[in-house]
Amino acid sequence: MVKKQTVAYYVFFMLISVLSSCTHSEIERETDFNFDWKFKLLADTTTLTNLPLDDSGWREVRLPHDWSVEAGFEEKWEGCTGYLPGGVGVYQKHFKTAHDKSKKSTYLLFDGVYNNAKYWLNGHYLGENPYGYSPVYFDLSEYLNETGKENVLTVYVDHSRYADSRWYTGSGIYRNVKLIILNKLHIPIWGTFVTTPEITNDKALVNIEVKVENQLAQESKFTLMTSIYDAKGNSVASTENELKTRPDTVEVYEQRLAVEKPELWGTENPAMYKAVTTLLLDGRVVDKYTTPFGIRSLVFDKDKGFFLNGRNTYVKGVCLHHDGGLVGAAVPKGVWKRRLEKLKEAGCNAIRTSHNPFSEEFLDLCDEMGFLVQNEIFDEMDNPKDKRFNMNEREVLYHTRGYTEHFQEWGESDLKRVILRDRNHPSVFQYSIGNEIEWTYPEYKYISGLWDPEVKGGYWNKIPHLTPEQMKERHKALPDRKYKLEETAKRLSKWVKEIDTTRPVTANLIIPVASCATGYADALDVVGFSYQIAQYDWCKKHYPHMLFTGNENAGYLSEWKSITDNPMVFSMYMWTGIDYMGESNLSWPQKAWPGDMLDLAGFEKAGWNHFKSIWTDTPHLSIQTHKLEESKFKLDKTGKLVYIKKTVPNWENYLSVEHWNYEPDEKIVVEVVSNLPQAELFLNGKSLGAVKLADCPDNIMRWCVPFEAGELVAKAGDNGKQYLAELKSASEAACLVVDVDKTVLEADGYDVAHIVVQLVDKDGIPVRTKEQEITFDVEGDVNLLGVDNGWNRSIQSFQTNKVRTHLGHCLAIVQSDKNAVGTAKIKVSSESLPEQVVTLSVRHGAHK
Repeated sequence: MVKKQTVAYYVFFMLISVLSSCTHSEIERETDFNFDWKFKLLADTTTLTNLPLDDSGWREVRLPHDWSVEAGFEEKWEGCTGYLPGGVGVYQKHFKTAHDKSKKSTYLLFDGVYNNAKYWLNGHYLGENPYGYSPVYFDLSEYLNETGKENVLTVYVDHSRYADSRWYTGSGIYRNVKLIILNKLHIPIWGTFVTTPEITNDKALVNIEVKVENQLAQESKFTLMTSIYDAKGNSVASTENELKTRPDTVEVYEQRLAVEKPELWGTENPAMYKAVTTLLLDGRVVDKYTTPFGIRSLVFDKDKGFFLNGRNTYVKGVCLHHDGGLVGAAVPKGVWKRRLEKLKEAGCNAIRTSHNPFSEEFLDLCDEMGFLVQNEIFDEMDNPKDKRFNMNEREVLYHTRGYTEHFQEWGESDLKRVILRDRNHPSVFQYSIGNEIEWTYPEYKYISGLWDPEVKGGYWNKIPHLTPEQMKERHKALPDRKYKLEETAKRLSKWVKEIDTTRPVTANLIIPVASCATGYADALDVVGFSYQIAQYDWCKKHYPHMLFTGNENAGYLSEWKSITDNPMVFSMYMWTGIDYMGESNLSWPQKAWPGDMLDLAGFEKAGWNHFKSIWTDTPHLSIQTHKLEESKFKLDKTGKLVYIKKTVPNWENYLSVEHWNYEPDEKIVVEVVSNLPQAELFLNGKSLGAVKLADCPDNIMRWCVPFEAGELVAKAGDNGKQYLAELKSASEAACLVVDVDKTVLEADGYDVAHIVVQLVDKDGIPVRTKEQEITFDVEGDVNLLGVDNGWNRSIQSFQTNKVRTHLGHCLAIVQSDKNAVGTAKIKVSSESLPEQVVTLSVRHGAHK
């Protein structure tokens, strides 16, 4: 069945999701446009004239490219973006027209350029895109030279306002670029949308909305065919319609199919299908559009929480920023894959893209690996944030003014382009229109009453002393203002739903009690709390029609229990899953915020063990230690560890490390992290007693142990099985242990290998308290992307082949060269230790 329509057909909260991509068969829609660019860093902002520019002396680069991360860390720059600079740069690419431009339309798609980018082709202005996180495309057809002639593309990037976002942004064309060549009758970019009005065990009804653009001068009769294939390549449904379209129009057609015995997309089994939509004109294929998708249903209930495919589901989420550590913002897909695999192993099933849209490649991985994604769009709207002082706005200077400068003109366009690109990913299950926006509307503090003089101890997790009616009176009595957050939010929510009504709109509210009173929360389908878990019950009591949940949380068991103890609250998003550059103002040399689970190099931290024991049923047992004098504990009169004082969660997991090397008799807090019912601790074979997990409010079993060199062992049992974890005192470093996550690379210019080096002593025990410089010498056709030790206070440059270890380890990442096949060797050395050699094979078809 087919129906022509001018308004999209939507089914609320049930979806087959799609990622638009090309197929390399009869029609090659997309061409990789990332290679053979030239780049020049300019001294200051300028107006480009006499385009194209003479680029004979420019540096050759390939994309994605982030020039900020190439610089060294310097205290003179702002900590909010990691003590790295911005600047102004220009890119050019030369390419020949390879087709008859009179018969084709040519587009260029940029997935992300940071920021304030302007574009020219052969000196003709194409347009601009100020927002550094939104995709944009341009029609090149008018200015393209004739077949066989050379063209020059120029991209000007102005990131002179380098501290303009929270947090590290990167600078340049830091995401993928694609050249798209289409026949005059075609499916445009982001031209499909797939939903399912019904899903049962026996059948899924599939609606595919297809845009068809006719750039021909006459009415065209054509055939629209769609076939659906499962992951094994079997055809499971197909349909075909004879249609016609008027000249110079874009029209929308709807096809309906049924998939028998559908395999559903979920976090544990992310089953994927693909729909191949073909246009035939006069019996000839003129376009073929391949769409990966997943069949799944979403239900959000204000009393019972979230249901994925009919099953009540806890969202075990983490907040992430878009940088990848040593690679900056230009993150290879393989780097994200390694990081996401580690999060998945710890039980994580969801990502919040704080505070901006991520790359298309990132969403592809989330589709493939089974992560739910809360897709966040903006961190500021009408009014700017002072990015240097989180939650304490002081002043906004030239170099800190960011997207607010463009929001009024560009907000709708940026939001809609993001949703058009992303609305068909099965991973995307919510849109967040903004993060902690209330900070930029000072009246929200006043409305809440939480900053009133009589309120002691700050606003954090406080129950309001005002009633909702009193808050509404304060709101009503305010003088008129140019911008009202509640009105802006309703406008943004409306824009979302003009494109996609299959997912709820949310936002991350830092003063939710005020936002409920003003009408801001009324713009949302799901009201997300930024911390403030103590206010859940108060808000539910006074606003029973709303659905409340956590959108940003501390990495503590108490935050998780706010979900498990409250049926309506279905999600937490730990701040953060991985360390990220920035949010370090006045903290030099700290360049990055210390998250909970993984450090900048992707090494596991104490929080990874902690939440693996909470989020997974797989038996887990680990030991971590830190000095009593540096901890938040003291010994009471009985010798028991107790908190020095009751405090709000303060992200101290980073104190705990996995080693047993201290001064003799130094008092050490030993933490055993497990999901097993009880653990017993032994030091050099002597029992130090057993602790029951049920007696530990934060799910961590602790002992205070005077240090004695030797072996620390934790033993635990469950259902007749015994488990053991151990730490041994290490002596001097005697060897380098080198681990590489793959020894064969695809010769595509994208594939990466992670090389991890650990110092060990003569007995193979990891050395974590004495550091050495490691050198990586590369021979062969691979590129060293950089090195890092993961420490957020290290200010060693990433762009070198030497790095000093932290906790005895470090990381190097190498990437293949395009079409360069052969063998590469990486020699790893350090002072007097024996050299180690990693051998990589680089070839085509490496992973088939």
